Amino acid sequence: MISRELAVALREAGLTWRLGSGDRFALDLPEEIELEAEAEIFTVSEMTIEARTTPSGTDLAFNGTTEWALDAVQLSEAVWLPREDQLRELLRGTFRMLKRLPDTFVVEIEIAGESMRFEHPEPAEAYGQALLALLRRAR
Repeated sequence: MISRELAVALREAGLTWRLGSGDRFALDLPEEIELEAEAEIFTVSEMTIEARTTPSGTDLAFNGTTEWALDAVQLSEAVWLPREDQLRELLRGTFRMLKRLPDTFVVEIEIAGESMRFEHPEPAEAYGQALLALLRRAR
């Protein structure tokens, strides 16, 4: 799983979350609202956390199965933590390879003929770093 910091950087670089069952997210609430739940990772599921379209946008509704009292949060108050397969898919045609080395993983992408490599002990984090570079170049 990617770090919260990388997930926030991806969002700020323009990554758009199209909600799907099984997606993971963390809460990203304003500083004046302190909840222990901010450190938790949640999964979108029709049974426990479902996306609801409201006049103000999309809400993530908690269906009474969580340990603390929270009815719903707006999508803007959540940060998507894309899975490794989702990150690879988002790289689309730029993705060239994933290589495992003894202590790290290397993701290689190609943008406009330029090869770029990203290394991290977690493959999802390497994919996320590659996607962040792609998003930043697109801006």
